[in-house]
Amino acid sequence: MSPQLLLQRWRKRVRALKHETYALYLAARDPRTPWIARLLAGLIVAYAFSPIDLIPDFVPILGLLDDLVLLPLGIALVLRLIPPHVLVESRQRAELAFASGRPVSRGAVVVIVLIWLALATLGILALIQAL
Repeated sequence: MSPQLLLQRWRKRVRALKHETYALYLAARDPRTPWIARLLAGLIVAYAFSPIDLIPDFVPILGLLDDLVLLPLGIALVLRLIPPHVLVESRQRAELAFASGRPVSRGAVVVIVLIWLALATLGILALIQAL
């Protein structure tokens, strides 16, 4: 299998994961979803849509690897916790949202960036104290 074909397949899977992640976001906002599923789904969604990955997506193959390993494991766990009827409705709403363009939440981006900045600040302070 050629590297380009492999990369295309990975990108397709990552795109499918983004759709599923958005469906999880919608399910987490549904009051019929148990609180533990809401919490885990929120963490997974925050990581998936975070502008900062463990490995940036532009790094060939490795950049998509974290999305193809960490996200599916988290998604598989949360899918077991969400009631099936809520999940079906959320997937339908996610497909409609992606059909009309990529969903964007500027508020979520601001929150995620602030969290990353706070973590970076704490890391820098810990490094300064260690030196």
